[in-house]
Formats: sequence, C-alpha cells, structure tokens
Amino acid sequence: MALRQKEAQADNLPRVLIRTSVGDMVVELFENEAPNTVKNFVTLVESGFYSNLPFHRVLAGFMAQGGCPKGDGTGGPGYTVPEEYSKDNARKHFRGSLAMARSMDPNSAGSQFYITFLPNQSLDANYTVFGRVIDGMGVLSKIERIDPQNPYPGQNPSKILEMKVIRKQNHDYSNFTKGPDK
Repeated sequence: MALRQKEAQADNLPRVLIRTSVGDMVVELFENEAPNTVKNFVTLVESGFYSNLPFHRVLAGFMAQGGCPKGDGTGGPGYTVPEEYSKDNARKHFRGSLAMARSMDPNSAGSQFYITFLPNQSLDANYTVFGRVIDGMGVLSKIERIDPQNPYPGQNPSKILEMKVIRKQNHDYSNFTKGPDK
C-alpha cells in the first residue's frame, strides 16, 4: 500500500482511457517498473492500434485478454518487446492488473494484454504487469460476465471501441526496445 500512496502523491504516472462496448475504464501505467512495456503500449494506443478490437478471450474468475488485431489471439504488431517481470521491482497481479500476454517465449509480448479479475500469484514472475485499473472496476465486472463454458466470446465479445492517452510524461514514448516478430 505504501507504493500506491507514493504514486498517488506523485500523481504523474501515464493514464489511458479504455472505452469499451460495456463502459469506460481508466488504467494507470507503471512506467517506473516496466518502462519499455509502457512505451510500447502508449505508442500503440496513440496510433489507434486497439480501436475496435475485441476482448477475444475472457475467463471468468481469471482475466480478459485483448489487443489481437486478428481477434483470435494469434496476431500482434509485427514485433515483440522483452519481458520486464524478472526485475526486482516487478509488480504483482491483483484485481484490475494490466499485464502483457505472450506465448511460451518470455520475450514474445507485443500488443496483446490482459486485465485480471482476481489476484493471481501464479502469474507473478511470469508476465509483465505494467498498469492497473484505477476507475471502472464495474466495467471490468461486466466484461467478465460471459458464458464460462465458452471462454472465446465468438459473435458478441465485449469490444475496445478506442483507447486514448489522457496523461503521460514529457518524453518520447516511441523509442522502445523491439525484438523480432514471433
């Protein structure tokens, strides 16, 4: 909690508005702990990459995953970003944590992300947490309410209508480390 209080007092972390088909959420990004991942995400948001993409994978009690341009979990931006979860100051998975999805390769994250519905220690030290929902937890609950027998929403998934950076620091976000597409 001391870390959250310190962040609230500093009041300078980047924030992104996520407009969805079921309401709006605001996420605050952990630029100090995952700077490369945050730069990648901000750059994708500002380019309009996430507009009209579905939450293609929703697992009740676990997470909602989005950010795939193909809408099926197989697409990305055409490059990867290295993991930042092995750092000493890496964040943990709590309700509303925003983290990078990836394949089995730890350095295969790109554009796909997930937001957790519940804390999940099994994901800690395996996936880069780079933000958290600070407004709109009720919207997160609406996204979670799908048929638990079908984690792939199919015809009527909740969608990201648009994302908009509503606050960022005064530096270039486009100069981040990229790896090859995987």
